[in-house]
Amino acid sequence: MRWKVLISAPYMQKEISRFNDIFERNDIEVLVPPVKERLGEEELIHWVKDIDGAICGDDEYTEKVLKSAKKLKVISKWGTGIDSIDIDACNRLGVFVYNTLGAFNDAVADTVMGYILCFARKLFLMDKDIRCGFWEKHKCVSLRECVLGVIGIGNIGKVVVRRAIAFGMKVLGNDIVAISPEFIKETDIEMLPKDELLRHSDFISLNCDLNPTSYYLIDEQEFLIMKSTAYIINTARGAVINESALIKALKEKRIAGAALDVFEIEPLPVGSPLRKRDNVLLAPHNANSSPKAWEKVHKNTIDNLLEGLKKRGQ
Repeated sequence: MRWKVLISAPYMQKEISRFNDIFERNDIEVLVPPVKERLGEEELIHWVKDIDGAICGDDEYTEKVLKSAKKLKVISKWGTGIDSIDIDACNRLGVFVYNTLGAFNDAVADTVMGYILCFARKLFLMDKDIRCGFWEKHKCVSLRECVLGVIGIGNIGKVVVRRAIAFGMKVLGNDIVAISPEFIKETDIEMLPKDELLRHSDFISLNCDLNPTSYYLIDEQEFLIMKSTAYIINTARGAVINESALIKALKEKRIAGAALDVFEIEPLPVGSPLRKRDNVLLAPHNANSSPKAWEKVHKNTIDNLLEGLKKRGQ
């Protein structure tokens, strides 16, 4: 039996020739659409009508898309987050959904700590000053003097906590899921309600999934609670923060700054006011950057695809 598979994950598309023999051995015909960052609903509808499987990035697999894909048996997500896939509709329509958990824990946690160090030690400001001809000594802080609040103590959040503790930071945590007593004992993390965490943190790292409970988790009211000297770091999903509320908070100096790897709209629109803020660090959804981790995800994503197709073929 010959399978038709749509590969729209940008990272996989760049390396697809390396895996052609695997696809051929498993009677898979590959479709590779042009993708900038992700495929929207209407773009997907054009491609999914007769596919049996998909290897996707953050493409919008809505119920409308899934109903258009009459033969679709499996969606293998390249990466971890599956918030752009309508899981309820997949369950109703009998579509298997796979992802790769834990692949980017170290890379994302390193990114979070990199942002914290940049803000605490004013590295980006001093570099800019020197290049512009200024010689100004900025007031910096040691991480041992700071409190980090981590919202979302999952796979990545736990790694962030361990790294922060290694730097001597006091760490506060918040999660809707109970955290194991063993982890709390190991790290001495203090679990608090969200508002209390925001009130006492010098840095806030968002490491939660995007779901109905975390959509706009950080909104105008949350920025009013935070310290005026606090920094927020988002390496989770763009819509965990209300960007309009963030821009307002930055303009009104309710917080000291932000580091954003993810945005509500990606790529970040050229006209976004965030681009003009000198107290904001921006990145193109790149916190997962790690060739070794990518290789692991390539392999696991293909294995998941083959497993799903095999199950549906039985």
